[in-house]
Amino acid sequence: MTEHTSLLPIDEAKAQDFANRMVGALNSAALSLMTSLGHRTGLFDTLSALPGATSQELSDQAGLAERYVREWLGVMVTSDVVEYDPQKRSFTLPPEHAAFLTRAATPNNIAVTSQFIGVAAAVEEEMLARFQDGNGTHYHHYDRFHAVMAEDSAQTVGAALMDHILPIVSGLRDRLQAGIDVVDVGCGGGRAMLLLAQQFPASRFTGIDLCANAFADSAAEAKRLGLTNLTFRARDLAEVDTLEPCDLITAFDAVHDQRDPQGLLDLIFRSLKPGGLLLMQDIGGSRDLEINKENPFAPLLYTISLMHCTPISVGQGGPGLGAMWGVETAQEFLASAGFQQVDMQRLQHDPINAYFIARR
Repeated sequence: MTEHTSLLPIDEAKAQDFANRMVGALNSAALSLMTSLGHRTGLFDTLSALPGATSQELSDQAGLAERYVREWLGVMVTSDVVEYDPQKRSFTLPPEHAAFLTRAATPNNIAVTSQFIGVAAAVEEEMLARFQDGNGTHYHHYDRFHAVMAEDSAQTVGAALMDHILPIVSGLRDRLQAGIDVVDVGCGGGRAMLLLAQQFPASRFTGIDLCANAFADSAAEAKRLGLTNLTFRARDLAEVDTLEPCDLITAFDAVHDQRDPQGLLDLIFRSLKPGGLLLMQDIGGSRDLEINKENPFAPLLYTISLMHCTPISVGQGGPGLGAMWGVETAQEFLASAGFQQVDMQRLQHDPINAYFIARR
């Protein structure tokens, strides 16, 4: 892979190093897609409980077709994810790898996040057209987006809500226990509100999202559980002047996608009772490209931003801030909304996001 043409002198070692890196990128992309497939089929979960299984044994246990499982295992073995014993023709998922690939590994299951690669790739043709016309996309263009986002949020938010997120606000658990009014804007799958409504029956919770199908499963689960303190509403927040007075408003990875992010934060400030607070989780990157070069998640975050966050905002008539709008911009928007006291924190369980506590 060293033959090339150029009008400029070529550093052969640098060129070869780049070529090798691109080959590695191709293999990594293939592995990401196969990791998503391994998660969705349950193969990682099944294999983790079957050390030394043949492809047929794994297929039988997983209820899948052996021929396809065998090919998938070829990817996993050549990528050094699964270990292979050629004498016994058996496969093992090391526990050190299972700790980041199985459902039991939540909130550290990287296989969940790998699904975003397939979601993004599914709109490649749509985005090719958007490069030409500059228009945006809409949620119906994204197959499985709501399902994947809900599962990913269940890791970063749901699994960590009680032990990691609520404790960053002193006294918040006590207030929830006593009974306060809570609204989650851009609630998506609504799992966070479902969990809080069960844990704090004295408080009243409302989840709001543009798309009713996003929270349909949680709404059905709330009804099944008989929760009378939880309500979901499908509303375009850009068309709302004020919400009911709230003690706490949450926004989990939702603000940068909005048609009018500044308008949403203004709405939140107006809707909070005196002494109320906003708990906002959003992508913890910088708006400065040179700073993001040091972020190990930057290529993934920019890709998701390009393929979803930016065009979704543009499609609503928004500014297209994208996922990498930056913590600097977020802090400026919060200040502009009227929040004079804003604390930003990073949590160990979630290296991608930043958490903002803004008090009215």
